[in-house]
Amino acid sequence: MNLESLNLNPELLWADYVLPWGTQIILALLIFIIGRIAVGMITNGVSKVMTTAKLDPILVNFLSGILRSVLLLLVLVFALSKLGLDTTSLVALLGAAGLAVGLALKDSLSHFAAGVMLILFRPFKVGDYVEINGVGGSVEQITILSTRLKSPDNKVITVPNGSVFGNTMINFSEQATRRVDMVVGIGYGSDLLKAKAILEEMVNGHELVLKDPAPKIAVSELADSSVNLVVRPWVNAADYWTVKWDLTEKIKLRFDEEGIEIPFPQMSVHFEKTESAA
Repeated sequence: MNLESLNLNPELLWADYVLPWGTQIILALLIFIIGRIAVGMITNGVSKVMTTAKLDPILVNFLSGILRSVLLLLVLVFALSKLGLDTTSLVALLGAAGLAVGLALKDSLSHFAAGVMLILFRPFKVGDYVEINGVGGSVEQITILSTRLKSPDNKVITVPNGSVFGNTMINFSEQATRRVDMVVGIGYGSDLLKAKAILEEMVNGHELVLKDPAPKIAVSELADSSVNLVVRPWVNAADYWTVKWDLTEKIKLRFDEEGIEIPFPQMSVHFEKTESAA
């Protein structure tokens, strides 16, 4: 059996089928190959620009990956269109699939968006001690979807970035100095001026307390069971707990030595005796 027996002219077959289809296939392959090279160059260029702008490497890699995937998809669609294929339905299918994936990953996408904002605006960095929605810890890692904290008792806490960016967040490490807020109560029968002078002496003599801003010691409240004094020294952020614990212990010991009472809440109960009826 040959082409003549099938009433097929080899010259017509070459001209009508082989040459056009071969040309389209070669053109589509060239478009895909050149497109891949161009996508690589564009992606690398954008990555270098973002790196020069000092964006976080996590964000640079993630955005570069998204850009590469989108551009490659466009190149593929354009190459298929050169083969004479109807890419309209393909684009519609991809759009529907993207919508379905977006709805399924709605929460993850919100965490991703929050992660991008965290990396761009940097409200905290690795090593900072923060409190997020009532949870406190040192920041160990910031990823696109979550933030990893380590609590003082060595527990690892993973917080979704949507919760981080959508709630009140306190950064205890951003500023170089912090104010220690303490309240010391003394009894109404104790010498107020003496107690105040002792507190001033102890605070001003502490080696970790800063001279500027100057510590503040003042009477803040005449409470039910005590006269309350506020003690507010300024310290380096890293010395906060050391100073607070140290002063708390030394104040108690010194007040005991000086005979200054630190009262505790008390309740007096009075019984009224009634005579029973005869």
